[in-house]
Order: sequence, then structure tokens, then C-alpha cells
Amino acid sequence: MKLERLNLFSEKGVATITIHNPPVNVLDVALMKELRHVLLTMRDRSDIRVLVFENANPDFFIAHVDMTLIDEPHAFDDIAREAPEGLNPFQALGELIREQPQVTIAKLAGIARGGGAEFVTAADMVFAAEGKAGLAQCEALMGIIPGGGGTQYLASCMTRARALEIILGADLIDAETAERYGWINRAIPLEQLDSFISRLANNIAALPKGVIAAAKLAMPVPDLGAGFLREHEAWAGLFAKPAAATLIRGGLAAGAQTRDGELDLEALLRGLNGYSSVDATVRNN
Repeated sequence: MKLERLNLFSEKGVATITIHNPPVNVLDVALMKELRHVLLTMRDRSDIRVLVFENANPDFFIAHVDMTLIDEPHAFDDIAREAPEGLNPFQALGELIREQPQVTIAKLAGIARGGGAEFVTAADMVFAAEGKAGLAQCEALMGIIPGGGGTQYLASCMTRARALEIILGADLIDAETAERYGWINRAIPLEQLDSFISRLANNIAALPKGVIAAAKLAMPVPDLGAGFLREHEAWAGLFAKPAAATLIRGGLAAGAQTRDGELDLEALLRGLNGYSSVDATVRNN
């Protein structure tokens, strides 16, 4: 497959995959196909031991799933047919990441919301830039809930109360808070992020043969099959309601998936829900 939205560079057992899908790195069909292709291809690369995912866009890692797909209900049909039984295509992408034989590292130097946040959370390790990175599961503001594994991944790395705060509070979470909640490994100053991850990735890649596989085997991921089914049914049920389509189309009309709109997407979506500036002032104080 010719890659148009991903740039690959490998050296000494470390493959760096840079996401570049202007203007805001939305997770559209084309990007998902390229991510799946890279993950599946890398499975058979014994010379590659670490995968590092990063964003070329200075503001966005992966904004979220492409909202314009609300009017293209069959856009993911091909990918859905390739998904394992019991998983929708978004859950299947997360599970591809979790099942990689390589160590997967998300270098978060921008915003990841919705499907982008789920992609990040599925990685083995996540390191985020202080003052620059942000994570959000803001689907509730669109009348739905996370449907790509977010409910299950969050419940696996933090308390139920904090996971519910993230899903129902639907706020953008900064790197420091994400670290405290257990969503990411560490929040790191932006100017140190590249060197820290480079050192870590190269140290892991240089380990004796068999160590990475043994460590990942000894620390198996939880079986989330039943939870994925509950999540999909709940997400699909809400997605089928008129409110979701109205809010998603309204968000696009108000500037979602443009740089300015995405920098404060939560405020944009709350405006559609009748969330006044007075309410916001009271809440922030």
C-alpha cells in the first residue's frame, strides 16, 4: 500500500510512524486503512522491536473519527468485514495495537480526542508533552459514548469514577492530570519529549532476543470481549438516535474539523447543547 498519511522511518530496531492527515489529523477511512496496513505488516518484521507513533501536526495527534462520516454510513464496511468477530472496526484497530509483538509507544505532542484518544490508550506506553498534549473522550457532547474501546481501556487503567468523569465530563484533560489519573505513563516537558522517548525506545530495542516477547506474554492484556460487546451496543444505540446526527452535523457547521474549531472543540459542542457562557463561568470558578 502506498502510504500518503503516514511517514515511516526505521533505525536500529525502532520504527517511527508519523501521522500526517491535514488539516487536523482526523481518523478517516484512508488513515485507518493505512494504520491497519502498517500494524499488520509490522507483525512479521522481526527486525523491528519498537513502534513509536507521533504527530506531524503541531496541534493534533489524531483529532477524532471523521465526523463527516455521519452522512456516509457504509464508509467503513470494507474494514468492518476484516474485523474479528465481536469487534466493530474502531475496536478492532485498538486491539491490533494491543496485540502487536513490538512494544508500542505513543508520543503525544498534541490533542487526541475520541477515536484518537482510544488509539493512544491502546498503546503499551504513552508519554505526553506538558502544556501541549491533551486527551478527551468528548463523544457525550455528540449524543453518544466512546465506541472504539474507550470505555474498556479507561476502566483498565484508572478507577471507574475517574473513567466516568472523563466520559461524562467530556473535558480536555491535560498531560499532568492524565498522568495522575493513570491514563498515560508520564507527562514530560515538551523540549525533553523527543530525547526521552528516543532513549527509551532504543534501550528497549537493544534488549536481548526474547525479552520483549517474554515480558508482553507474562503481562497479558485483559479479556475485554464482553465489555466490547456492551460498549458497541450502547454506542450503536445512541448513534442511531436523531440527536447524534443533529449534533455531529451541527458541530461540523460550527467549525469542527478546522484548526480553530478543534482547538476548543468541547466549547463548540457545548454551544450546540445550549451550554451558555454563564454556565461555563460558574463551572470554571
